[in-house]
Amino acid sequence: MNKINLSPSLEVSRFVAGFWRLKEWKMSSREILNYIEELLETGVTTFDHADIYGQAQCEALFGEALKLKPELRTKIQIVTKCGIIQKFDSNLKKNFQYYDTSYEHIIESVNRSLRNFGTDYIDLLLIHRSDPLMNPEETAKAFKELRDSGKVLNFGVSNFSIADFEMLNHYFDNKLVTNQVEISPYDLEHFENGNISFFQKEKIHPMAWSPLAGGKLIHPDDDASRRIHRKLSEVAEELGIKSIDVLIFAWLLRHPVGILPILGTGKIERIHQALKALEISLSTENWFKIYEAGLGHSVP
Repeated sequence: MNKINLSPSLEVSRFVAGFWRLKEWKMSSREILNYIEELLETGVTTFDHADIYGQAQCEALFGEALKLKPELRTKIQIVTKCGIIQKFDSNLKKNFQYYDTSYEHIIESVNRSLRNFGTDYIDLLLIHRSDPLMNPEETAKAFKELRDSGKVLNFGVSNFSIADFEMLNHYFDNKLVTNQVEISPYDLEHFENGNISFFQKEKIHPMAWSPLAGGKLIHPDDDASRRIHRKLSEVAEELGIKSIDVLIFAWLLRHPVGILPILGTGKIERIHQALKALEISLSTENWFKIYEAGLGHSVP
């Protein structure tokens, strides 16, 4: 599998394995380790996490598996995120969520993530969401301290607008290396808000979360997903592609910005299925057929 350089010190796999639902997979540490090794055999070496995933337990579950074979640490790239606080509000009887990108919280979160993973460095740290209360100087101060101490090697963001990306980048003396955003034929927000063009201008490879639109494109449940599903089925039949998900990944890979799809599955057969997209060369015409289905209308 081809690798992509996000920075001089960070080479990632073309597909990223997402561990958001790791707790739900009900795997033992040995089973998680086996899955990690199976992923490495496919060429998937980059693993996406966040401090809050699985009620803040997924990082530790992954770390327990790594303890069984610590030599794997040098063969993988760990990505994690911070900046979201989740608390249970007993009055509302639901989780209350807010953002914290302060120096203190970022340092505390990273130190906790290091303990969870059982490692002394994180390859890539992302701020999970754009924070309307962010003090970019304070956030950048935390980044600089973490970088200088060797605890974090690279930094980026997730779900950031162009303006918020540029604001933080202005105060940080290293370049932010990626923005993890939602991209799929169902969600074209970042084509429409200018982010994709911005990524190309800045030579940034975005990571794409929910590339299958949370399963909507496989099992459509609204007018838009049904419309896109019909077009995907037509193009897949024309090209002799048996699975729509493979076509969706090929559509993402076709874009010259170099999108890095995140695969949020715990089943290795689905990973093998997704990687078939690497063998597909999607024509410009077919790419636009799917794009127009997502738009809901023809391009001008």
